[in-house]
Amino acid sequence: MNVRKHIEFSDLSCEESEGITRARLSPPKASGSRTRIMTLVSLSPSIPDRLIGHGLAQWSQAQTEEPVLLVELGSVSSGVSLQEFGTVAPRLNGEFCFAERLLDGEGGFKRLQVRMSGGPHEPDFVRPLLEHFGRHFPLVLLRIGPDVSDRVLFECVAHSERTYLFIRQSQADLYDFDLLLREARSRFNGDCSRLKTVLCLNEGDRVRVPSELATKMGGLLHALIHDCPAADERPTAKVFGADVRRLAREISRCRVGLALSAGGARGLAHVGVIQVLEENGIEVDAVAGCSMGAYIGAVWGYGCDGQDMERIACELAGRWRVWRLVDPVFPPREGFIRGRAVGRRLQKTIGDSHFAELARPVRVVATNLYTLDRVVFSSGEVASAVSASIAIPGVCAPIEIDGESYVDGAITDPVPVDVLEEMGISRIIAVNTIPTPAYMRCCVEREREQEALYGRRHVFLKALNRQLNYFAPGNILDIMMRAVHGAQIRVAEAACRRADVVLRPLAMDGHWYEFDKAHKFIALGRRTAEEHLDQIKSLFNKRDKSYEREGVDKPLAGLA
Repeated sequence: MNVRKHIEFSDLSCEESEGITRARLSPPKASGSRTRIMTLVSLSPSIPDRLIGHGLAQWSQAQTEEPVLLVELGSVSSGVSLQEFGTVAPRLNGEFCFAERLLDGEGGFKRLQVRMSGGPHEPDFVRPLLEHFGRHFPLVLLRIGPDVSDRVLFECVAHSERTYLFIRQSQADLYDFDLLLREARSRFNGDCSRLKTVLCLNEGDRVRVPSELATKMGGLLHALIHDCPAADERPTAKVFGADVRRLAREISRCRVGLALSAGGARGLAHVGVIQVLEENGIEVDAVAGCSMGAYIGAVWGYGCDGQDMERIACELAGRWRVWRLVDPVFPPREGFIRGRAVGRRLQKTIGDSHFAELARPVRVVATNLYTLDRVVFSSGEVASAVSASIAIPGVCAPIEIDGESYVDGAITDPVPVDVLEEMGISRIIAVNTIPTPAYMRCCVEREREQEALYGRRHVFLKALNRQLNYFAPGNILDIMMRAVHGAQIRVAEAACRRADVVLRPLAMDGHWYEFDKAHKFIALGRRTAEEHLDQIKSLFNKRDKSYEREGVDKPLAGLA
């Protein structure tokens, strides 16, 4: 890339290169078109862009079961040239040009090297060449080498559905990114919506100063690749392969999302569901949660596995340990509990992590107290967002973030399936721990039957509990919780109808306040997930309607 030749960094106005007219991004492909073109651009010589490109091609083909073409543009000695296509194109009669020059990539995808000479007419051949590729391959990936001219680069960008910019968090890369972004805005009339920034982190590295980085990128940080090796190294960390596969599923429209509902202690069943997913190698690409689902989603997104989360949950086992989370407010004007103890407990696990630092994308839903808008947190400090999401109105005092007051996200979106849909997730598993009225009627009838058979037990203790415990059945906080629950049911059921798989880990003897019985709820979540395991696995065999079947499968060394 030689963007530095065209733009002065200190000058905010972007000068166009000589002989280049201002372009527009081509409109997205029509829904009936099967061809999709993606451009991959590396801004750092230390990024293993060849390994990443081959991994994306292989895993995209494995997911879609369709032929994938990886086109590598650069100053290679053995590749075909754009001028050759101009010579051959008039004589083509439906066949693929350069068929004899195609190389087999590991896993079955096809690879074509295109030699760039820097000739003045090369950009003119880009569009017809891409249209030709599109007539023969449903998915085309363009890997742009660092020596490709800006004219060719932006011509590829203009005719791609998306362009992924791979950068390191170095000053040099941020400088080059700033130059490229300014040039793109100048050429495409400010429309950079299809430029997606992928930050490649060194092994053990964290995103440094997320807010400053986001400002530098113009809010375009799209994804992370953790533990990314140097260009001349082999990957050793599993998380690197997982991140590449996640990006491949995005490219092939095969991402799987997990929506975790509210539900108090019942939400601990989410941990059991996650354990089953991990044990069966089912990779989830994004998590959206509210209230207890937000808490579990944040801990999982941070990098804790299912066993770690079970250990953390069981730290509250025992009748009195749960009271460590109760920090009373006096006088209780906004709520009976501050909620800060819960926030501190979460910070013991995830620290002051920001959303940009999480191992997988997480969205946290809260409700603006005064406008009652649903608010989806995707940036900033995770623990603060989760504290807002679990602030049950009337029970917990509202949480203030940036001058706004927030309460429980379950008020507006108790099962955030729509949040995942807005992220472009096409395959959604919803875990709903909110019981329906029919289920609750069964619980009430069961209690009455037991009273009829065995009579009322512990009458004195129940009466004492009613006098002293505001959460006791029929007392003020219990009434508030039931009112909130009643408002959630219809919204939750409507959300579940939009999910591909719905899990309902409910128990007749499970109550929302029983945080001291984590083992029971986690086992319930495991059992429910195992009962629906075939249905969950079928999501990975579900083909996007823009694709047709054509099998290929072979693992890529170093990315498994």
